[in-house]
Amino acid sequence: MANCENFRYVEPSRGTRPSKDLTFKFYTDGKLEIIDNDTGNRMNPRELSGGCYDFYVRQRMALIKRDLHAKIAKYA
Repeated sequence: MANCENFRYVEPSRGTRPSKDLTFKFYTDGKLEIIDNDTGNRMNPRELSGGCYDFYVRQRMALIKRDLHAKIAKYA
């Protein structure tokens, strides 16, 4: 069973566009779930834009780096 890291992102509202409230679930096996907390619907990374897309990319990169460092430490 894969472990999971949960992150919540609440985008600040700007102007007339409503803010987004999303939960990101990153699994160690590479699986990803993005849930819109306002509607309960699942989202695809292609549907992200602006700050929430930036948040997704940064968290994904951090997860990959941690995984690589753990593998280097294990096999070095």
